[in-house]
Amino acid sequence: MVSQGSSPSLLEALSSDFLACKICLEQLRAPKTLPCLHTYCQGCLAQLADGGLLRCPECRETVPVPPAGVAAFKTNFFVNGLLDLVRARAGGDLRAGKPACALCPLVGGAGTGGPATARCLDCADDLCQACADGHRCTRQTHTHQVVDLVGYRAGWYDEEARERQAAQCPQHPGEALRFLCQPCSQLLCRECRLDPHLDHPCLPLAEAVRARRPGLEDLLAGVDNSLAELEAARMVEKEALARLREQAARVGTQVEEVTEGVLRALLAQKQEVLGQLRAHVEAAEEAARERLGELESREQVARAAAAFARRVLSLGREAEILSLEGAIAQRLRQLQGCPWMPGPAPCLLPRLELHPGLLDKNCPLLRLSFDEPQLQKDSGKDEAGSQGGDEAQSRTQGGAKFERQGGIQPQSRDGAYTPKEDRVQTPQEDGAQTPKEDRAQTPQEDGAQTPKEGRAQTPLEDEGAQTPRGSRSNKKRKFKGRLKSISREPSPAPGLNLEGSGLLPRPIFSCSFPTRMPGDKRSPRITGLCPFGPREILVADEQNRALKRFSLSGDYRGTVPVPEGCSPCSVAALQGAVAFSAGARLYLISPDGEVQWRRALSLSQASHAVAAMPSGDRVAVSVSGHVEVYNMEGSLATRFIPGGKANRGLRALVFLTASPQGNFVGSDWQQNSVVVCDGLGQVIGEYRGPGLHGCQPGSVSVDKKGYIFLTLREVNKVVILDPKGSLLGDFLTAYHGLEKPRVTTMVDGRHLVVSLSNGTIHVFRVRPPDS
Repeated sequence: MVSQGSSPSLLEALSSDFLACKICLEQLRAPKTLPCLHTYCQGCLAQLADGGLLRCPECRETVPVPPAGVAAFKTNFFVNGLLDLVRARAGGDLRAGKPACALCPLVGGAGTGGPATARCLDCADDLCQACADGHRCTRQTHTHQVVDLVGYRAGWYDEEARERQAAQCPQHPGEALRFLCQPCSQLLCRECRLDPHLDHPCLPLAEAVRARRPGLEDLLAGVDNSLAELEAARMVEKEALARLREQAARVGTQVEEVTEGVLRALLAQKQEVLGQLRAHVEAAEEAARERLGELESREQVARAAAAFARRVLSLGREAEILSLEGAIAQRLRQLQGCPWMPGPAPCLLPRLELHPGLLDKNCPLLRLSFDEPQLQKDSGKDEAGSQGGDEAQSRTQGGAKFERQGGIQPQSRDGAYTPKEDRVQTPQEDGAQTPKEDRAQTPQEDGAQTPKEGRAQTPLEDEGAQTPRGSRSNKKRKFKGRLKSISREPSPAPGLNLEGSGLLPRPIFSCSFPTRMPGDKRSPRITGLCPFGPREILVADEQNRALKRFSLSGDYRGTVPVPEGCSPCSVAALQGAVAFSAGARLYLISPDGEVQWRRALSLSQASHAVAAMPSGDRVAVSVSGHVEVYNMEGSLATRFIPGGKANRGLRALVFLTASPQGNFVGSDWQQNSVVVCDGLGQVIGEYRGPGLHGCQPGSVSVDKKGYIFLTLREVNKVVILDPKGSLLGDFLTAYHGLEKPRVTTMVDGRHLVVSLSNGTIHVFRVRPPDS
């Protein structure tokens, strides 16, 4: 919660970066305050002014530039006063390392001032010991507060010095601002009071502050109330997000369980159908063999009789033929009149009939429904109990629950679809339960209300399948769009994007190893990975402030020394050097830890992604939405914003990599997209579709053919995009051991290295699609 009653101390204002310009990162010079109350150097604002408009670098609010230029913005006298105090503590004429007395030259001439040992807070002058003693004894200055100079420089008297400070008039040097012109709302010195404000009602500054302070305090109290409401709203939003993630995890588990149940049911139906097919073919073959045997036997008898008759007719004498003529004619008439040729054998040809939903792309087997959260006036006990019961019930029912909700239904023997209500369930269909007509009803069947978000809706429910009346709440509202129209859909199948070819890179698990070493004081926090030599990787462990070297098989090979106090974030290996970001700086060091150069980066971005160019002699870094490229000497080679200046301030590249083709791929958290651009910033492609599952895009890596591997940490996935940024499908999922993947890198274009949040590293060999 924001503290509403506390006020910042003067020491905090002087010791923090409050007096630093957020643009040049130097001490403020000629501070000017924008209407949004952010203060910058006048010169820095002049560089940002474009076409009469200026966008605040911090809050991104656009304000018009006054006709007189940025100099017409309000001067921040408050910051000026603090700067004067800082300069007085650190400045002064030095003699042998000590400041000189300011009064001695006025008395004894130039060059005779002794070393100062005290300071008058009222006159703001450094004094030697003699002048300090005299300063306390004169009528005009005996009330002045003279303090020890060492203590003043140490900040012991900042509060007293601050009370005696007077703002100087910018029009009349040496004159302090003393009055407020009420009609003009302008601060005046005595010279300004004479003309042209002589006839205007003016108040002394103290009286004006007393009159106006209550109004400002009331406004501040109102803002404090707004801050409390914002904080409460933020907590509610976080709780809602936590509930969403928890429910999404439950639904994801149910999807996995239901899918496994469907696969088991399909496999069982496969075995059943194949068994029926084998039995049918075996029975038909046995009947055919019997008929063939009988036909062969009759064929032999007929052939033998016909052969005997032909021999008699061709070789017999007249008497012989006539003597056998009666027997031959009787036998031949017997063979002709005997129905020894049966009709066509009944042969039923098998044909496979599928449920229409299996082949209909517009009728998915799984579908999500979305419900509005119900605000409960009671304590969350009932809700927690119902969620726990539903989750346990969904896990025990498994795949049978999917069938009761309208999943794949078995078919009858003749191939026609049989409704489940009209048939007897098999053990595979409902977990070896009794038929639905004879068994006790489940809570879902007798009308008990269950949270709709606890199950996956099937196509039959949306197409009019009858469900128990009490199983749906009238207070719930379901989106009519299908799964492909929402942001939480599963990643599209690779076959859909590649027109059924399925030619996608495939993962082959290689090894897994931890990165915590005996000398580590904390659990590793891997924030950067990069290739480092042949079959070796460099791991940036921000928590232990180390750059660790490992082989692809997990062998630890030491560290690359980093400067004292640096916590490396992102890392990239160049030709004979290592570049990494730490805080708001970019470092280039040699493999033995010698710093070759460092560059200051913008403070407006929490972390800066670093990527090595394919040539190995340049390094790219993301800075406040744009990309800066430095050469090995530390000179800025190029700088661009993906998509051009029209996208200034509209991007935030949190992860960045360079492809072998020379393009850049970045994860843009402001646009919630993956952007692909060339070396000049021209956007080649950008993906912000539903395949991101509503997650912020994570780490990106590119293989030698340009395929993009994108990490989605919240859903434990690594998905593939084509070189132009179009989603192709999933590459790694939780089945591959992914649990909160953090960063990835590609080694030799053939090995994808994935780090997890617990410090473990998985290595997968990328099998090319054409192999």
